[in-house]
Amino acid sequence: MLKKLLITFLALALGGCFSFADKKKSQTTSGLGERDIKYYANKTVSSLEVPPDLTKPSSENAFRLSEYVSGLQEQTVTFSDKDKSKKSEILQSSTNIQVKKSGNRRWLLVDKKPDEVWNLTRSFLKSNGFAIKKANKKTGLIETDFLENRPDIPDQSLGFIRAALKDLINARYALPVIDKYRARIEPTENPNQSEVFLSLTSVEEVATSNQSTQSENTTWQARSKDEALETEMLYRLMVFLGSDQLAAKEKITNARQAKRIKVKLSTDINGYGKLIIPLNQYEAWRNVGWAFDQLEIDIEDKDVKEGSFYINIARAKDRGILSRLFGESAIRKSFQILVKQISEGVTEVYFNDLSEKNEQATIDFSHQFLGKLVKQF
Repeated sequence: MLKKLLITFLALALGGCFSFADKKKSQTTSGLGERDIKYYANKTVSSLEVPPDLTKPSSENAFRLSEYVSGLQEQTVTFSDKDKSKKSEILQSSTNIQVKKSGNRRWLLVDKKPDEVWNLTRSFLKSNGFAIKKANKKTGLIETDFLENRPDIPDQSLGFIRAALKDLINARYALPVIDKYRARIEPTENPNQSEVFLSLTSVEEVATSNQSTQSENTTWQARSKDEALETEMLYRLMVFLGSDQLAAKEKITNARQAKRIKVKLSTDINGYGKLIIPLNQYEAWRNVGWAFDQLEIDIEDKDVKEGSFYINIARAKDRGILSRLFGESAIRKSFQILVKQISEGVTEVYFNDLSEKNEQATIDFSHQFLGKLVKQF
């Protein structure tokens, strides 16, 4: 009896949550609009960023908890049932919203002005408990802090202590998973319409164990995108923006897929990398913006008519002791990504060094950076 009590106490001391098979089964079989999403507003996680080398981190470069946890942000907002009823009254008028699709990505075409959609999208993210980390109406970007979610994880990701406990009490232990969202609102040729893109980034805690010392630690690493969760949140945003629920489900489910885009990485006359995209300028612009979302690129400014994105990133060459001491912001530089149509149905994307130093390290970096963009198409 004493042994069982000790085991139970140890399980509680380790933290986390247990989910039983019946519950898991109900979650995996739920349809659009029925998924049980539990974000914890008192578990906001700040200052955690996927490493800026634009690659998914391996377990060898995983995050440690002490490097990113901080207190609750002031902008974390939760809504009572009374608040939610008021919100539904405000948004009860139906809005025409179309769903566009290319590959695995979906986005919305909304019959509302960009400013209005930006404000509503920000309210939607806050109503789900997220703190807003970055918000720039000029560039149309809204990015949240990480917030804890608690899905089950595979057995192989558990350490030997938790795995043993799981077997003893016939339950499934789940280490924390934290999510953040990035929304981008783009104007269209119609001033009364907007395009809305929503992307998910997740990080999970993974247990590591040392059999020789019988010790266990945890580290953090990027988690594969949960496309079903991303689609579910896009559906909920669609309803929040004014779409009828049944219509939203049908449009998301039946969205027609555009032809897959074949993007070519080439070299311009100055040696810098460039992309050749078989689309007109606006369509190429839209897809480059999506690629930035997936790579979490900071956009300082943009000009749709000019076809320019001004981004703030760090070259691989500059990472080292300065970035470790003073952070990534200390070594970031500004570059221009120019999207220019050169013929009917063909657009080129150029990488321009605003410093005009034309260092070989920057030229090499332009090829690396644009090569990572190609992989997002």
